[in-house]
This record gives sequence, structure tokens and C-alpha cells, in this order.
Amino acid sequence: MSLFLPAQVIRAKRNGERLSDGEISRFVEGITKREVSEAQIAAFTMAAFLNGMTPQETAALTLAMRDSGKVIDWSGSGIAHRTIIDKHSTGGTGDEKVSLILAPLVAACGVHVPMISARGLGHTGGEVDLMEAIPGCDIAPPADRFVCAMATAGSAIIGPTRELAPADAAIYSVRDVTATVESIPLITSSILSKKLASGVSGLVMSVNYGSGAFMPTFDDARALAESLISVAEIVSLPIVTLLIDMDEVMGDAIGSRLQVREAIDFLGGQKQEGRLRRLVIALSAEILLMAGLATSTEEAETLLEARLADGSALDRFSRMVAALGGPTDLIENLDEYFPTAPVVAPVPSSADGHVHGIDAYSMGLAMVGLGAGRKIASDSIDHDVGLTGMVHVGDLTKAGDPLCVLHCRSQADFDTAAQAIRAAVLVEPAQPERRRVVTGRLSTLNQKS
Repeated sequence: MSLFLPAQVIRAKRNGERLSDGEISRFVEGITKREVSEAQIAAFTMAAFLNGMTPQETAALTLAMRDSGKVIDWSGSGIAHRTIIDKHSTGGTGDEKVSLILAPLVAACGVHVPMISARGLGHTGGEVDLMEAIPGCDIAPPADRFVCAMATAGSAIIGPTRELAPADAAIYSVRDVTATVESIPLITSSILSKKLASGVSGLVMSVNYGSGAFMPTFDDARALAESLISVAEIVSLPIVTLLIDMDEVMGDAIGSRLQVREAIDFLGGQKQEGRLRRLVIALSAEILLMAGLATSTEEAETLLEARLADGSALDRFSRMVAALGGPTDLIENLDEYFPTAPVVAPVPSSADGHVHGIDAYSMGLAMVGLGAGRKIASDSIDHDVGLTGMVHVGDLTKAGDPLCVLHCRSQADFDTAAQAIRAAVLVEPAQPERRRVVTGRLSTLNQKS
């Protein structure tokens, strides 16, 4: 066996050379065996960031990271493999609750969703933070409990584990501190390796762009979607990507427990903000079509509406929480488990007019300032703070009307956040058109738009 020198792989990629499948596989193996240092991982990711990777290189990296740990085998679970489909989002301000709504909703229709998600960082949150805000929920369960939750609830939202794609975790932690998070090949391989490790038969993705997302423009989002499609085809994973306008806050709430409340309200039919509803239904319909549980978008939407109306979607959410160790009476006693922040007050508009724009990035940073998000990965989150009742582009507002309601620890926190929110919301006299949510679609299923 030839001597393995990580620097040779790094040098080749630094010089713009194409790496072989074997070189990439051996480098990833070296990460799991601790033969590759963090400095060498950082050098590799920067070389990949600057020089790019071909679809074949990205596919090789994806498969190597998948194989760095356990790959879940669902064959003995009694679950039909074609119904095991995951959803993933590239993130956005207020976007986290989409998964908490979608997973139990499609589970109520017969799909099984093994969702391995990440914590939030920067101006966006993560699904895991929302699940962790529920008392007792185990966000890093052993594989057998994960499988059991899938069998009993049809969905399970958990965080990364040491068993599944551990090399991806090692690479991502370095990317986060070396300014290489935005690399499209590294994003692609990170997402797909975890999904393949969870044993899914297909994937539906929300690729977001705009001020609330990591991808600033439609073209950036489309480039990432095209990378995901090309690599998914190589690794034989059916995938649909929807391009999503995230140039304003998604839904009405930001903050861990406030978004869990919003998800519960949505599933219970109490309140369903328009853009959030369109996004949930669009993604969920794609999942039902992929699973073969509907033959048309119209049929899928009819089934989804029925499961929302009959209470089975909310029941699946309750089952998922209980299966992961959370309270069995969360829905009935939500106020008992989710305390109210000390200061809850509206942020009044300073002008009459219509909402023309919302800087969702600035909104997210204001929430980080309250403690609802993280500045660095090691920060803890205050699950009780955030905002509710967010206005949206096109809404009419008068001076003194609330732009949102803030949930804070102190009056000083309120004053700081309120100033940032007023600056982030643009109010003008004329009424603008409301923004579309889904603006594009790409798929491995030969249906592109």
C-alpha cells in the first residue's frame, strides 16, 4: 500500500488538478482515522473553495463522507423504502419551523421522514434548536431510538450524531471558521452525505435566496440547485429542488419556542400565514408525488388539506415529540412547558403606508442580539425570546400599528431590537405586489422549470 500523504491531495487541489475518487476517499478516511489534521482539512476546503470541484469529485466526496460512519438500513423496519423521503432547507430567517410542520403532515399521509438537521448559526436558526426547546426531547438519540420514532410517529427530527457521516461534521466545523461555508461543492456534499447516510429513497429541497438566506440571489440558488441535481444523479438519489424567495421573514415568528408554537398553531388550523402555507404545501406535495402517494399536484394538495383538517397531522407531531422523549401532553399544556419572556411588547410603525421591503438578514441579527440565535457555534440559545406577529411585504400599516411583537429579557433588549426592526422594515405609500414564494424547480426526474 502506498504511503498516504494528505499534503499531496491538498497540493493537487490547490493547483487546480482533478482528484480521483480514490484520492478523495483516502483523504476522508484519513479524517476519520485522525491522520489528517484540522489545519489540513482547512487547507483542503480552501483549495476546494477557490478552485471548485467537478460533479464527479463532489460525488466522490459525498460518498466518502456517507461511508465514514453508519448507513441506516431500513430493510428490517417494516417501512416501505419508497416512502422514506427527507426534506432539507438551505436555511433562512424564520424558515426552521417549516420542517416541524412538514414532517408530521406528510407522515400523516403515509411518508416516513428521517430528518437529520443542524443547529442554527448566524442570522438563521436550525430545526434542532426548535426540537431542543421542547423539554425532554432527545436530539441525538441512538440509532435504534431514531428508527423506533420513525416507526411510531412517521417522522423524527434530530441533530447530527457520531454514527452518521462523522467526517462531514469534522469538515463542516472547520469550514465554519475558515470562510469556506459558501463553497457550492462543499455544501452539496455535506447535505447529500447525511441524507444518504440516513437511508432515504429521495429528497425534496428548499434552496433559498434573498436577504434572509445564505444565497443572496436567484442565480446563486440556481447554481447550488444545479450542483445538487448533478451530484444526486451520479449517486442515484432522486431529488427535487424548489427555489424559494427568502427576501423577507418566513412566517410570523422567530425564536425557538415561538416557532414551535407557530408550527402547532399551523398544524391545528388556528393560524397559517400565507407565504408559510404556500411553501409547506408546495414542498409536501412534491414529497407525496415522489413517494407515489399521489399522481398529481392537485391530488397531493387535497390529501394534505384533509390531514390538516382531520387533526392527524397535529397528532403525528405530538407522537414525534413523545417518541423522542418529550412530554406527551405538550399540545394540551403548552403554556406550562413554554414560559413567557419577561418583556412582551409591540414594535410600533413610525409611518402610514404599505410594507415594501423587509431586510430579513437584519431581522435575524436583531434576534441574535436578543439571544434567540448564535454568534458562534458554542453559544447557548434563549428559547423563550424572539418575535411574533411579523408584518409582510404588501401589508397595510398605520403609524402606531405593530410591525411585530418582541419577546425579550429586558427593556434595554427591547429598545435595541425595536430600533433595528424599524430600520429593517421599509414602509412607503404605494401598495407593492406580494412576493412569490416558489420561483423555480429543478429535478432529477426530468421535470425542470
